[in-house]
Amino acid sequence: MGVPALIVAAGSGQRLGAGGPKALVRVAGRPLYAWSVEAFRKASQIDRIYVAVPPGHIGSFTEPGIVTVEGGETRSHSVANGLEAIRAEGSPGMVVVHDAARPMVSPALIDAAVIGLEGDEELHALIAAAPMTDTVKRLGDDGVVIETLDRSALVSVQTPQVFRVEVLERAIADGDLAAATDDAALIEAAGGSVGVIESPSGNIKVTVPSDLDLAALLLERNR
Repeated sequence: MGVPALIVAAGSGQRLGAGGPKALVRVAGRPLYAWSVEAFRKASQIDRIYVAVPPGHIGSFTEPGIVTVEGGETRSHSVANGLEAIRAEGSPGMVVVHDAARPMVSPALIDAAVIGLEGDEELHALIAAAPMTDTVKRLGDDGVVIETLDRSALVSVQTPQVFRVEVLERAIADGDLAAATDDAALIEAAGGSVGVIESPSGNIKVTVPSDLDLAALLLERNR
């Protein structure tokens, strides 16, 4: 049996200036979210694909073979809604959560993350992350640098993120969903154990208009 995947595509697209849901913006000839759906279709460890969409836009997400779920007020609320839909169709031990804004995700990374968590019973989650390459400094309230951090101990967190379903459900039920920037943070806050799998440098996130141009270039090259 494969693992269900939940692609979070409920973002408003405000910073992108899209004038509508970010996931529906066209890049390299397709809606942004469709690239992630394709990667998850090709991943050997995935059996069902759910997409959490902006409220009122379910009819706009028409990729074949997906189950659409209405998203919530925050990202974590959208994940909670997705988990409820997944539970309604079965009781999986794990789930993969991915941001539709990362269209360059590869089937190989998805599969490696699932296999990695499956093989380590001590972990509650396994998340994709990239080593920090820039110098990182911590600022005080006045905007003045306090210290330069050791980047060898820092990573830039991405998706996909794989979770043990019951642990994620408890973390969402008890967590501060408005403050969480990713679901792994909720696991950490609940005292859970989160591991890291290194992500390739091309797994970019589309946030501002220039990201669209880069994503289009990379997707066309890979095509």
